[in-house]
Amino acid sequence: MRAFRVAYDGRAYAGFQRQPHAETVEGTLLAALSAHGLLERGDGPTHATPPGYAAAGRTDAGVSAVAQTVAFEAPAWLTPRAFNGRLPGSIRVWAAADVGSGFHATHDAVRRTYRYYLYAPTDPIRIDRPGDRALDDGAVHDALARLSGAHDFHNLTSDDDGTVRDLRTNATREGEFLVVEAVADGFPRALVRRLVGAAEAVGRGTADPTLLDRLLADEPVPGEYGVGPAAPEPLVLWNVAYDGVDFAVDEEAAASAVAAFDERHRDARRIAATTRAIRDRIGESGPGSAIP
Repeated sequence: MRAFRVAYDGRAYAGFQRQPHAETVEGTLLAALSAHGLLERGDGPTHATPPGYAAAGRTDAGVSAVAQTVAFEAPAWLTPRAFNGRLPGSIRVWAAADVGSGFHATHDAVRRTYRYYLYAPTDPIRIDRPGDRALDDGAVHDALARLSGAHDFHNLTSDDDGTVRDLRTNATREGEFLVVEAVADGFPRALVRRLVGAAEAVGRGTADPTLLDRLLADEPVPGEYGVGPAAPEPLVLWNVAYDGVDFAVDEEAAASAVAAFDERHRDARRIAATTRAIRDRIGESGPGSAIP
């Protein structure tokens, strides 16, 4: 058995888990294995998996990852760089580890870490959406401290099971972003995004801190008072930890991943520059002004 670290830009995919009529990260990984001849002939990548196959988690549509983990019975020649030979630049395998025959990428994970890049400029001039309020970093820290610990998060997920978790969460300011990190042994559906949504609402003053007590209480919170999930695109599956498993970085594959994501980053900056220029050009035109 081998376990592989997989990084991906999730913006172009309908989530990680394979679906019959949508492009997903898992479907793309299985298609690559099919192209390598590692799936049974005649079984499409939507239906077939290699022996022992499992993944660490199922990220939602738009969510990215740096250390998603998949494991299965793989031949020795399937190195990360070989795996990448059949993958698009938006998905890169960059490290691997030999694991025991009973290893399960989902059940054996002891800790999962997510990071959410919350856009929150501190300069009022940079708060450019009408109605936006400045984010109070201190209030966000207090909210995250209240949400940390062992709780039943049933009011912050649509799942019915696995809602009791021992969670550690904090936030670090990185320029215009407040990076929220959440660590637990596992996460029910959309929990991290709803945690961010709740902390942001308190931090912007659109919700009272007492909302957090209601969300953590046993009583169900009615839908109109609940907290919706924050946008998926700023969320990254940052790490998945396993006891006794050491991943070896494939230097060539890692360099390929850095180059691929650097190009995607530059593309995003070019697009951002264009949309900013359009916004500024229109914004410069006051009421009644003539546009040459």
